[in-house]
Amino acid sequence: MRFDVITLFPELIETYCSSSIIGRAQKQDLIAVNPINPRDFTSDKHRTVDDTPYGGGAGMVLMCDPIFQAVESVERQENSELIMLTPQGEIYNHETAKELSKKDQLILICGHYEGFDERIREGLKPREISIGDYVLTGGELGALAIIDSVTRLLPGTLGKDESAIHDSFFSGLLEHPHYTRPPEYREMKVPDVLLSGNHKEIDKYRRKQSIKRTYERRSDLFKIFEKSGLSKEDKIILKELGYLQEK
Repeated sequence: MRFDVITLFPELIETYCSSSIIGRAQKQDLIAVNPINPRDFTSDKHRTVDDTPYGGGAGMVLMCDPIFQAVESVERQENSELIMLTPQGEIYNHETAKELSKKDQLILICGHYEGFDERIREGLKPREISIGDYVLTGGELGALAIIDSVTRLLPGTLGKDESAIHDSFFSGLLEHPHYTRPPEYREMKVPDVLLSGNHKEIDKYRRKQSIKRTYERRSDLFKIFEKSGLSKEDKIILKELGYLQEK
């Protein structure tokens, strides 16, 4: 999978994507990350990419031409998606990550300063995505969040492909608690079931903890989970937790 990132700060993208799981995925040729600097498509000696807004106001606005040329320099694959990172976009979540992981190429436009000249939206017609209801200095963090979350879903990226299956949100629930050595630390003990070697009971415990944690922390997700068609085992767990009343 290829990620082309239109950014004024390519070093931010390169540094993050050369490390840890994303760096390993690049070395294994599972992904390719290609930062593109709009300043390389300017013609003045100052490499200007922004200007003051018409009508007045604070901040600087990213100009059309450098962004258009940077995007148009990318060799588009047939199964690709052009994305603008902006607080005005749809909120990014796991379902979107799964959708994007089916693409062969994502082209990510990172904003900066006060925002984009509106004609960038009109002319390029990107899909607009936000990683949350807050404003960041630039779109690089949003682009990295997409690269990271999508890459995790690609076969071969994680040490064990089933690792992603147990991540929070994959099944619609938050992930169960994890423990490692030592079995006791400052009078806090690992639950006995996890030391038992009984994998059936361990799976039940983890499922129960996922349901419990989702109920306690994310009522919105729990309501969706309840309506999703509960398995017999899930109904038993819900009854044990007191979340499902006998009829």
